[in-house]
Amino acid sequence: MASASAETASSSSEIATAAASPTTERRGIPAAQFVEDVQTFLSQLDLDVNSALAFLQERLQQYKLVEMKLLAQQRDLQAKIPDIEKCLDIVATLQAKKEGGEALTADFEVSEGIFSRARIEDTDSVCLWLGANVMLEYSCDEVYLFFPTSC
Repeated sequence: MASASAETASSSSEIATAAASPTTERRGIPAAQFVEDVQTFLSQLDLDVNSALAFLQERLQQYKLVEMKLLAQQRDLQAKIPDIEKCLDIVATLQAKKEGGEALTADFEVSEGIFSRARIEDTDSVCLWLGANVMLEYSCDEVYLFFPTSC
């Protein structure tokens, strides 16, 4: 039984090299090959049905893993949209207060559960926290170039 699984594993690697040679990979994702005629596909690769099926099942699992990663990335990006909209609203409020000559009083979080109150007077720039220990200073007009208003 162990020799059968070793045989299937070696056949799967043979299929991988044979099937991957005409196709290219994008971002580490192997391109899918369309099989019009199964008989022709098996005869071209000189494989039996079980080893070909094992390879295709393995490839399917790879695609499912890539799909799960992409869906998680999409969820993470979708979760950031409300924060981006909130940032744009705050910048618009700052500009409106600046044009009206008023000061803005804001409460901000210093640390988890610790807040402070600040009086923000005439300001021409804002600092945006991008994550990964990166913060950039932009003028209020540049913020709208950085964040599209269609979020």
